[in-house]
Amino acid sequence: MTFRNGLTSLLRPEDSVLVLIDHQPFQLTNLNSHEPQMVVNNATALAKAAKAFNVPTILTSVIAERGGFIFPQILDVFPGQEVIDRTLINTWEDPTVVDAVKATGRKQLVIAGLWTEVCVAMPVIQALGEGWDVTVITDASGAVSIEAHQVAIQRMIAAGANMMTWLALAAEWQRDWAREETAGALTDVLLQHAAGSGIAYLWEQQLLNAPVPTNAG
Repeated sequence: MTFRNGLTSLLRPEDSVLVLIDHQPFQLTNLNSHEPQMVVNNATALAKAAKAFNVPTILTSVIAERGGFIFPQILDVFPGQEVIDRTLINTWEDPTVVDAVKATGRKQLVIAGLWTEVCVAMPVIQALGEGWDVTVITDASGAVSIEAHQVAIQRMIAAGANMMTWLALAAEWQRDWAREETAGALTDVLLQHAAGSGIAYLWEQQLLNAPVPTNAG
């Protein structure tokens, strides 16, 4: 196995392309590995982070007329963008999706979707076999059971995939808070979607702006 280490192994926004797979109502109804609201939140945060860093994002669904449209929270991040609707369960067997990814010229492929054990695992394993550098965002994905999610992650790791959460990915893309061109946009995503971390940031700002009490009598 080739170990993923060293500075060059970290993800860079200029080299990344994101594929969001099947974040649809049908899949969400039998999502049991995570709390469904959390997956919607995390997938939306991932989409917003990608937009903040100008990472090309491919949206794809499977038979949307039956399974439902992609969550509106995600579609709102990319208004007017075409969603590639497939019949193939394995996204990486769909030439329209693969061609869209290749057209970006990026080499670091980032994937999240529903379900982890099916619509994430298959394209990840195929893309790895074709030489792509693949990262799976585990908390913006989900499966029909905790076991299914965990086994799928183990399977993809064994195939050479990199596993991350959306917040870890966003931090890796930012890398340096001195990068002011993206720091503000990322902070907005954290405020909206990072729960306690976002609230703690607001509290910090409140304290910094609060007048210092005096004991003058």
